[in-house]
Amino acid sequence: MNTQQKLIQTAQKLVGKFPLKIADNTAGGVAAALITAKGNIYSGICLNTNCSIGFCAETAAVAEMLKNHETLIDYIVAIHYRHNQIITPCGRCRELLFQINPENINTRIITSETETLPLRELLPCIWMEHT
Repeated sequence: MNTQQKLIQTAQKLVGKFPLKIADNTAGGVAAALITAKGNIYSGICLNTNCSIGFCAETAAVAEMLKNHETLIDYIVAIHYRHNQIITPCGRCRELLFQINPENINTRIITSETETLPLRELLPCIWMEHT
């Protein structure tokens, strides 16, 4: 099993929208998995609330990574609960990946079972300078 397949499988095991105790609040509708340059895998699920204080699955995975003092991401994937569909990170998450480490501009975003795109293609107009 290659790296992409391993990450897709990790996210697929986590995804599964479930209701929380307040109406319309859910968790797990999207799951994400990433692998760092050091080869460590981190994952997360989204949290959707009525007053927009939730977070994306990619953000949760990044937080897990940061707890271990890593910032450089090799690959990342997000899976939506409907049909276990691979989706690309939203604009906010794309920006987050870049801002935690500008070298993540080369992070490979898994866009299908067999294809990836570098973050630079999904975030083409970087608004801040970096060196």
